[in-house]
Amino acid sequence: MSYCLNPDCPQPKNPLKTKVCLACGSPILLNKRYLPVKKIGQGGFGATFLAVDIGLPGNPSCVIKQLRPATNIPHVFNMAKELFEREAATLGRVGNHPQVPRLLDYFESRKQFYLVQEFVKGDNLQQEIKRQGPVSEAGVRQFLQEILPMIDYIHSQEVIHRDIKPANIIRREQDKQLVLIDFGAVKNQINTEAAANLDGQTALTSFAVGTPGFAPPEQMAMRPVYASDIYAIGVTCIYLLTGKQPKDLGYSSTTGEMLWQKHVSISDHLSKVISTMIEGSVRHRYKCAKEVLDALKLEPYLDSLAQSMVTKNNPAPPPSPPAGMNMGVGGFKSQNPQLPGQNNPPASASEKLAMQIRSRRTRMGGGVPGIGEAAGTMGNQNSAFNTGVPSTTASSASRDKKKTSVPTTAEAVLEAYAKGRRDFCQQNLNNMNLKQAELSKANFHESTLIKVNLEKANLAGCDFGKANLSKACLLNANLGRTYLGSTNLSGADLRGADLGFATLTYANLKGANLCGANLANAKITDDQLEQAKTNWRTIYPNGKRGLF
Repeated sequence: MSYCLNPDCPQPKNPLKTKVCLACGSPILLNKRYLPVKKIGQGGFGATFLAVDIGLPGNPSCVIKQLRPATNIPHVFNMAKELFEREAATLGRVGNHPQVPRLLDYFESRKQFYLVQEFVKGDNLQQEIKRQGPVSEAGVRQFLQEILPMIDYIHSQEVIHRDIKPANIIRREQDKQLVLIDFGAVKNQINTEAAANLDGQTALTSFAVGTPGFAPPEQMAMRPVYASDIYAIGVTCIYLLTGKQPKDLGYSSTTGEMLWQKHVSISDHLSKVISTMIEGSVRHRYKCAKEVLDALKLEPYLDSLAQSMVTKNNPAPPPSPPAGMNMGVGGFKSQNPQLPGQNNPPASASEKLAMQIRSRRTRMGGGVPGIGEAAGTMGNQNSAFNTGVPSTTASSASRDKKKTSVPTTAEAVLEAYAKGRRDFCQQNLNNMNLKQAELSKANFHESTLIKVNLEKANLAGCDFGKANLSKACLLNANLGRTYLGSTNLSGADLRGADLGFATLTYANLKGANLCGANLANAKITDDQLEQAKTNWRTIYPNGKRGLF
């Protein structure tokens, strides 16, 4: 069978040796050598055909991509021609890679444009998943190891593919290698309304190319970057793991994030890598294929790295002084003895003041903190009396009494708050479940709230200064006008949280998730925001939403 390439032909299928279409009279042979035999794809402005090249011995198969301008308006036709020439030039640059189809020919005929490419026999990944089902974590890792070096090469040629998806990745039957197809120009859609009606098809403008769900926000906003391809590969990984299209996975109505983790069972490390690949914000996404490969290669060393960091951050204590050494203050040259190989910084003003108080206590007959029981309780009492400063023992007892008098369970905290208590400073509230709690204007200064659950809690006007909220859940919490100065919010989940007019001066936001959060009029620096995760739904201090 042969196939007529006239877009208006009512009956394009013809007998094999037909030279002129029996239905419309158009020549069947294209450019005097290519014989179309079957349509294999259809898009908004383009179609793809399987053909044979009768100009070469053996009549090898090839793929013909036809660009069909839908109008004769000069500027539209010129735009289509420009796009056609752009894809031809692109394929000419990248076609030397063994995982990219070679460009064999390109030409214009009867005001239509044609690209002739190497035919790659095999199933695409979408067909594989539909036939075999989702792949394992090992399969996704293998996919990344195969596809990323090719993407690195394409980017090195200053090319952004812009339409990476399972249907555009073929597993070549001959050697089982992955081959990336369809570099996009033939599908450029001038009529964006028509593109919106094409379910699962590529939606395009004269500048942007991309499949909804696989294309990141900046690409759909017509600002593609190399990291846009990384996003598409990440979404492809999710498709391989779940067998579901992005639109079927669901999105958070608060943050706009894809809800995919609940559909898979993979290691935390791979989950983190994929999550970083599909970050809505370019600045928090991997910038290139090499960064993803490096992250994958790092996994076997994570445990040893973590151990070395613990060792580095927790140096061995200084050796105990020899027996018989004078334990008085005069026996030490510094309250912070220098460790071998370290240069200790000079004492701060508060440290100097503490040293003066300790020295005075000794002169007045008081004890020295940390030396033992040599000074005795009476000495400490005398010191407190003579200097007007409470002794360490008295201060610790007072602090311990204060801590034990404060509720230590979530239920007790809520009960105390309901009875009018607002002071919860310097308390250990780790891992407490305070979801949807009413705690507005409470004082949590210097408290530790690691992994505490404060989802949807009302924390308006609270004082969390110098508190530790590492990995806390503050999803959709009300933190309006809250003081978070010097607070540790590393790894905290602040998605959808209201931080309007909040003070975050010197707060640690490394790894904090601010997707969809409201930061309008908040006191926060650009450097802090660089450390956190944000997306197009995040409202920045100037009141505007951001794409990047």
